[in-house]
Amino acid sequence: MPIDPAKAVAAEPRSAEISWDHKDVQLYHLGLGAGVPATDPDELRYTLESRLHVLPSFATVAGAGMAVAGGLSAPGVDVDLAAVLHGGQTVTLHRPLPVSGRAVSTSRVAAVYDKGKAAVLVLRTEASDDDGPLWTNDAQIFVRGEGGWGGDRGPSERLPLPERAPDATVERPIREEQALLYRLSGDWNPLHADPEFAKLAGFDRPILHGLCSYGMTLKAVVDTLLGGDVTRVRSYRTRFAGIVFPGETLRVRMWAEEGRVQVTVTAVERDDATVLADTVVEHS
Repeated sequence: MPIDPAKAVAAEPRSAEISWDHKDVQLYHLGLGAGVPATDPDELRYTLESRLHVLPSFATVAGAGMAVAGGLSAPGVDVDLAAVLHGGQTVTLHRPLPVSGRAVSTSRVAAVYDKGKAAVLVLRTEASDDDGPLWTNDAQIFVRGEGGWGGDRGPSERLPLPERAPDATVERPIREEQALLYRLSGDWNPLHADPEFAKLAGFDRPILHGLCSYGMTLKAVVDTLLGGDVTRVRSYRTRFAGIVFPGETLRVRMWAEEGRVQVTVTAVERDDATVLADTVVEHS
């Protein structure tokens, strides 16, 4: 079996120094569709260096995705990248992210679960600077065809939707070139840019990065229900339940609860096909 769960989890963590500045943050925000209208004071918080704040999902691209790249080459892990799917993502914030900074990012395989027809790797990255912990990222990676060894199936939480109308619903258009811009933040997978590669993967055209939809959704929640205050976000988790294409529109439905917002995201043009599910933003 290409995955040795015990060896993968026991492997020494990998560490690297990472850094970012306002240009990286601005590029990330622009890749999420920020800056429309360009002169809107609320949008300038995402695009103008003199007013800049940092959307917490920036933690998924700071250091150009070291966790996933490192985890898939960890001891005990030898998989076909064509069988890999990003199944879910959780970001936990230990304090607000600075506009510029340097940190040590440490990644490891935190768990390996047996889902029968697939294995799930939980790739954990923890980042700290001189002042202490900044964030913890958990990426849930499905590896098709690698399950069935009788291991722990792991959690399979599904969140039922509240039995009431959403407290807010917004729509966010995805520009035709948005995936081309978003990939400049570090995810160079040709699936999101090359039509021929996308066809080989079974799609009639390139698809948007799941983590772009993830960031767009958090921005929608912050702007709509958290007063535009990114520092209120404590954690953010989702399950990637479907694809979305550049040029489509995300419909973001939000239910406000005490200390959290539950969210579901669908693709408007494909009869509200589910894009993100089991999605929760915890906040102060």
